Amino acid sequence: MKGLILSGGKGTRLRPFTYTQAKQLIPVANKPVLVRAIETIREADITEIGIVVGDTHAEIEKALGNGNQWGVNITYIPQPSPDGLAHAVKISHDFLGDERFVMYLGDNVIQGGIGSLIRDFAESDWNSQIVLKEVENAQSYGVAKLRPDGSIEKLIEKPKVPPSNLALVGIYMFDPHIWEAVNAIKPSPRGEYEITDAIQWMIDAGYQVYPHVHKGWWVDTGKAPDMLEANSLVLEELKPNISPESVIENSQIDRRVTVERGARIINSVVRGPTIIGENTVIENSYVGPFTSIYHHVTIQNCEIERSIILENSAIRDLHRRLQDSLIGRDVTIQHSDEKPQALKMNLGDHSTVWIL
Repeated sequence: MKGLILSGGKGTRLRPFTYTQAKQLIPVANKPVLVRAIETIREADITEIGIVVGDTHAEIEKALGNGNQWGVNITYIPQPSPDGLAHAVKISHDFLGDERFVMYLGDNVIQGGIGSLIRDFAESDWNSQIVLKEVENAQSYGVAKLRPDGSIEKLIEKPKVPPSNLALVGIYMFDPHIWEAVNAIKPSPRGEYEITDAIQWMIDAGYQVYPHVHKGWWVDTGKAPDMLEANSLVLEELKPNISPESVIENSQIDRRVTVERGARIINSVVRGPTIIGENTVIENSYVGPFTSIYHHVTIQNCEIERSIILENSAIRDLHRRLQDSLIGRDVTIQHSDEKPQALKMNLGDHSTVWIL
């Protein structure tokens, strides 16, 4: 069985961060979301992985290489234009051949892995299996209607009156009959080849399409609040570890904190679940729960809680707590006592600033 990860999206909902980096490389608990997808597939004993890439292919390929670091072999599949998920499957035929495969959206973060559902599909004669999750606001998702025998009867995109509360998660398994489907469907009104149309084609053609209802949490990290939520959930599951190559001086570190090698924590309080990245300096500061601080960051004379701080950034001398924030790479935030006092900002497109 092979794996296919879709990583060609531009991440417009995560701007301005995605103006300068691929959204799938933004870290959750100091590990890029795309790496988590690779590890999830590898843990299901799948080592041949194709990654569909778009405009950000160079950055993704530089970050992941050939995949040996994670015990997998990666093949990159260029998608010239964002023509839909079914189109991404279609252009991956040469890589996938006639094997069964799992398709995983590269911005998904899911609890518990996919090993059990891979086994279910491998041991069945089903033609496709779709991961579903019970949600409260089903009208905001693609929703599945099930038959009495448990198979999927219909997929409906964002229905005004949902026939169930079972939303599509973004993890799919297919056998070779998917090739008939992706070659038979036409573009949707928005001009894309939709994977839901391909699956519906299989259902209407009499093929067996069954669900796997996921019981754990699942987050689509398409927006900044979703990134923060995924970060909190992953941090709660992270096994804490303090590297012997870190330095902790005159500081309070609780048992749910991970400190990576080369980090220095001086005269500070750190409460978990939290992770402090490699070669990061925390000095005279408070770092509260559900915070991920990536590598080579400097935090001085600040309070930070439930936030993600990306690499090579510096935050100094803030008089108020920074909370529920996603701070990009190479960012400097600091207080100045110089007169005349004024707000000084350089903000990119789609930035948001709260001033208290």
